[in-house]
Amino acid sequence: MKTYTAKPGDIDKKWIIVDAEGVVLGRLASIIAMRLRGKHKASFTPHMDMGDNVIVINAGKVQLTGNKRADKTYYWHTGHPGGIKSRTANQILEGAHPERVLTKAVQRMLPGGPLSRQQLTNLRVYAGAEHPHEAQAPEMLDVKSMNKKNTRSA
Repeated sequence: MKTYTAKPGDIDKKWIIVDAEGVVLGRLASIIAMRLRGKHKASFTPHMDMGDNVIVINAGKVQLTGNKRADKTYYWHTGHPGGIKSRTANQILEGAHPERVLTKAVQRMLPGGPLSRQQLTNLRVYAGAEHPHEAQAPEMLDVKSMNKKNTRSA
């Protein structure tokens, strides 16, 4: 029995749209990461970009469980001595770019390397309900109905 390896011509990429309103951040990020890698397909090949193009709307309305909204801290360093900076998840979600919380969560669920960076370009995250990808005719993926734990009321 031979191992199947997908060729670039065999890859069929779809466009899917996910509504993040009221969905728990970590559960949503893991579903999106799986879709970006293409692990939901029977023809999954680890070294190829087989994943779908994912559009996420309402990313600013994503939910966090427990006290993570106030306690979860994102750090970065400016490169200068003493240049460590931090922001809480609440500050980012209420700031100018709330979609960065979801983007960072998905990025950290992908394995590191050039292929993951390429797969991450297939992710488009929007804080509001509007997106400019109507021409691609994306299919709706209902994350809320997959599992009752995927949602949380504020």
